[in-house]
Order: sequence, then C-alpha cells, then structure tokens
Amino acid sequence: MKKIILSFAILCSGLLLAQDNGSFFGGFESNSQWLMPDDGINFETPEEQFRGNNYFQLNYSLGKFTAGVQYESYLPAALLGYAPAYDGNNGIATYYLNFKTDNLDITGGFFYEQFGSGLILRSWEDRQLGINNALKGVRVKFNPTEYLDLTGIFGQQRNGFEVSEGTIQGIDANVNLSNALDIDKVDIKVGASYVGRYQDRGTNDTIPKTVNAIGGRVDIISGRFYGGIEAISKGPDAIANEGRLSSNKLYDGTAMLVNAGYSQKGLGINALFRRLENFSFYSDRLAEGNTYNQQVVNYVPALTKQQDYLLTNIYVYNAQPRLIINDANQQSGEVGTQIDVFYSIPKKTLLGGKYGTKIAFNFSYWNGLEAEYDVNNKWYEAKFIGKGPRLYRDWSAEIKKRWSKRFNSVFTFQDVIIDKGVLGQGLIGVEDITAQIGVAEGTYSFTKGRSVRMVLQHLWSNKDRKNWAAGVLEYNFSSRLGVYVADTYNYEGEGKIHYYNVGGNYSKGRTRLGLNYGRQRGGLICIGGVCRFVPENTGLSANLTVTF
Repeated sequence: MKKIILSFAILCSGLLLAQDNGSFFGGFESNSQWLMPDDGINFETPEEQFRGNNYFQLNYSLGKFTAGVQYESYLPAALLGYAPAYDGNNGIATYYLNFKTDNLDITGGFFYEQFGSGLILRSWEDRQLGINNALKGVRVKFNPTEYLDLTGIFGQQRNGFEVSEGTIQGIDANVNLSNALDIDKVDIKVGASYVGRYQDRGTNDTIPKTVNAIGGRVDIISGRFYGGIEAISKGPDAIANEGRLSSNKLYDGTAMLVNAGYSQKGLGINALFRRLENFSFYSDRLAEGNTYNQQVVNYVPALTKQQDYLLTNIYVYNAQPRLIINDANQQSGEVGTQIDVFYSIPKKTLLGGKYGTKIAFNFSYWNGLEAEYDVNNKWYEAKFIGKGPRLYRDWSAEIKKRWSKRFNSVFTFQDVIIDKGVLGQGLIGVEDITAQIGVAEGTYSFTKGRSVRMVLQHLWSNKDRKNWAAGVLEYNFSSRLGVYVADTYNYEGEGKIHYYNVGGNYSKGRTRLGLNYGRQRGGLICIGGVCRFVPENTGLSANLTVTF
C-alpha cells in the first residue's frame, strides 16, 4: 500500500505543478497463455491452466523532472519458466523520480544502470527472459566537464516484488583522454569501477559482510582499427548452491574481456577474448546457482553468434562463470574466444551480381579452465588458460543475396559441438553433442506491403535427439497484418514429435496484437546470450502491446 500511495503522490504532484503543461508517456504489455493437455509430448496441464504476465508503465515529464511507475500482474500464475517469486503476485513493482540538467542527473526509487560492458554491474529488464534486477535506492550522475563523467549508486536489488537482503553500492568514472589532452589522431577512453555488496553475515563469522569488486578498462580507436580491454577482481566470498553455502571457505574471482577489430567499407573483422574465474556475483550470496537469473549483479552473456532460426537455437551455449568443487562436478570458470568476419562483395561483379552479396562468418570456442581440485579441503588452483574440458565450439557461414527488386535469400550453415552438461542435461565434461544445421530462407515482396517468406531447415546429429527438420511459411497481407505456420519435426528422435505452431499478428498505430497456437519445444531460450529454461508445453498464446 505504501508503494501505491507514494507512486500516486509522485504522479499527482507533477500533474498539479504542470496544470496544462508536461506530458504523459508509457505503455501496456500483456503476455498470456491457455495451457492444454497434450499426450503427444506427455504434457499434463498444471492446476492453473491460464497464465499471464502483464505490465503497465506510466511516466510523467515536466521540465527537468520525470516520474514513473510500473504495475505488474502475474495472475493467476506467471508463464512457465519464470521465477516462483512472481507467481500469483501483482502490484506496483517499480517507481522513480528523476531530476536532470545538462551536467547533473539524480534518480530516486528504482533505476537501471551499467558500468563498462556490464561485467561488474548491470541492472536491466528483459520481460521475455523474466529479468528485472532494477536497483531501489539513489543514483547520481555528474558530468563536470565534456571529457569526464561520474556515477554513484546505492540501493537494494529487486527480487520479485521484494528487494534483496544485500545492499549494492558503486562508483563509476570515465575519462576521454583524447578530449582532455587534445589528441586528434587517436581516440582513447579509460574507465574505472567499484561495486560492493553489503550483507549481514548472520551467525557465520567467517563470511565477510562486504564483498568488493574493482575494475578498469581502456578503449582505443585509431583509424580503421579499434580495441579494448577490461579487467575486474572480486574479493573473497562464499560460494553457494540452491540456497545453501557449499562451505565456510572464501574464494576470490577475476574476469577479463579483450576485444579488437578492423572496419572499412565492405569489410569488418571483430575478435573477442574472455576469461572468467569464479565470477558469479549476486546481491544475495545464497541466490547463487538459481536458474531464473534472479538477483544477478553483473552481466555475463554467452559470447557466441545469436542465431535467428528454429533449429540453430536447439544447441545454445550458456556462460559458465561459476566455481563448483564437489565429487560429482568440478568447474572454476570458462575461457574462450569469438571471431566475426563480415564482407560485402561489390555490386556488378561476377559474385556480387547486380545487387551485391553479403557474407558473414563466425567462429567461437569455449572451454572450462584447467584446474586442480582438492574436494576434501575445498581447494582449487586454475591455470590462466590451460587445457580444460571443451564446453562449446561453433562455426557458421551466412550468405545474403538479393536476386531482384522483389526477391532476396539467406543461406546459413552451422557446425556445433556442445557439452551436454551446458544444456542442463548432465554433468559438464561427460558427453559432447555434434550437430550440423543448414538453413535456406527466401522472401518475395509484392506490391502494397504484401510479401511471402519461406524458411527450410535441417539438423543432423547422431546423438541426443538425432535429426530434425523444420519449416516456416509466412505471409504478410500488408505491413499491418501477417500470418504464419511453422513445424519443427524431430523425425529420428523418440516418438517422432512435431512441434507445430500457427499464428499471426496485427498492428495499427501504436497497438500490436499477436496470437499463436502450438507446441513449445522444451529447452533453453536465449536472448542476447542470456538464457532461461522453458519446459515443453502446448497452448494458445496471446501478446498485446500498446504504447502512448
């Protein structure tokens, strides 16, 4: 009730001050599903067949002030795969009041923030992943000069409709050295960050109340070349799993991210290297290991190519930053690389044709750190790289070709090797799955916004669920109305299952409605390298979004 009264007071105060000035803006989003029993995939409906995730955001801006609230409802239950903390709850989830001038930005209430690449801190919202780890407290941004900016934060992280037990504090500074020193030929930026978590240790005196992380970064651009490095060290902390401490021992952690690239017209090359050792960071120490991405302080996505197709998203990598020391499973982090190459074959050449041809190549390789483990003494020592177990290897090639003004195509081939344990199906280092995926996509555009799109896909694998075939047929009657049918067929797996879907969407102005009926293949759903697990299910789904 206090949240509702405070939020209402913020908006009303702005309205009274504004009289006929100021402006409202916001939006409404509703995602709902009616689950249905399906013997074909052995799916029995839960007690709550109807489920819905609903969000209503209202903001008011007047001069230098902006205020806002977000109301959320997960009644009678949240969609499958979302954190239990949301189930059956509703109410004011976030609210804020912001004051902003040219060089000062102050926010009270809930806010989102990122330091550097996010390795040390990132609070953000992604409704599809069920992530909203906004901080509730105070944030101050100050830009005393055109080449220096400072940010300070203090607050508790959102956890469902509550906040975490731990309190997060942090400072971030960025300096553009090229502007400060009048350097013209090279653009040099440096940054430094501090993030600390304070949490009462309870009755365990061996656990520190405050865990600190510090980091620095440098980014350089010179002509067509660019590069950067970020390194972070996290102080000693306990490790936990499924809400319980693994031991009373403390372990520090480190992270390093290096990127380099080259870019010119028609050619782009980018390479990344990252090493993580015991680099899980949560606002509550006991939240470590939860499968819902709740109370995560930092941002550790999988650095692999983010695929767009049904079959290329079956075997996806999930980053492995955790330290686990026990008899059944041992890991201390990950190390690996990703390389992207983009090349445009010029128009009116033999291979480019009339409209040119775009080629993209991606390679990524990730393995666990090579380490020695002493289970009895809860001790380990990891090498910087070493020869740890291979977790994931992927290479893919993509060709985009326009054949005429109305027809274009995309051809993709992907070759994947993934450790079965990364998929949550076993222990890491136990079994590898190898798969090759081929995709052919074509789109033909008619007049007046009409178009038809077809995608044909196939996956070859001699392990796990073996071979798959998939197809998508989509027709757009106009830019407003479209329909589709899709089927993913596991024709060599046990049961030879079809994961069929049929649906469509309609949009007008700032309103969009989408409907879908079909089966959801169980497994990891990933967006931007962050994943959540969704069990197999069948039902009718609806999505409605309105912005104003």
